[in-house]
Amino acid sequence: MDLDYNIEGGDFTHAGEASSHLKKILKSLNLDSALIRRTVVAMYEAEVNVVAHAWSGTIHVNIQPDHIQIAVRDSGPGITDVELAMQKGYSTASAAVREMGFGAGMGLPNIKENSDFMDITSEPGNGTILKIVNRIKP
Repeated sequence: MDLDYNIEGGDFTHAGEASSHLKKILKSLNLDSALIRRTVVAMYEAEVNVVAHAWSGTIHVNIQPDHIQIAVRDSGPGITDVELAMQKGYSTASAAVREMGFGAGMGLPNIKENSDFMDITSEPGNGTILKIVNRIKP
């Protein structure tokens, strides 16, 4: 099963809608609740990162019998130092984003913690590609 979502940078009103939709789909498939929680947390954090840091982005979810793969691609400023961005508490979020309660620097660490596999590539000035995989255990 394939699902596609478009994310608009700066649109905090709709932030989380894609991950909420995915949660409903995963529940309808009767998957393990812990797997659903981990997957939805990882996707929500990725979705909010696009809203907070990029101009636009897409999320493609592919659900297979043995795994869920999420690919997030954004058009934005990119991440100049991915290793630094992976540190808990590090954030480049604007003051306005922080005032809304986002940008605490926990997004990427939370994604890593809630995924079985995570890969991130970023090119400053061109955007970021994030891949997340969670295994479906029988």
